Amino acid sequence: MAEKVNGPVCGMEIDPKTAATKMDYQGMTYFFCSDACHSEFMAEPQKYAT
Repeated sequence: MAEKVNGPVCGMEIDPKTAATKMDYQGMTYFFCSDACHSEFMAEPQKYAT
């Protein structure tokens, strides 16, 4: 079974292998369920980065 992660914006459970998109930010990799969540993260990354 593949390890799942929670999207930083919506909290949706995501399989990193099939994520809509991903990005590195301050040394961590974030995975997103959609381009919309990715765009929201990029607008205010400090709000969502853990």
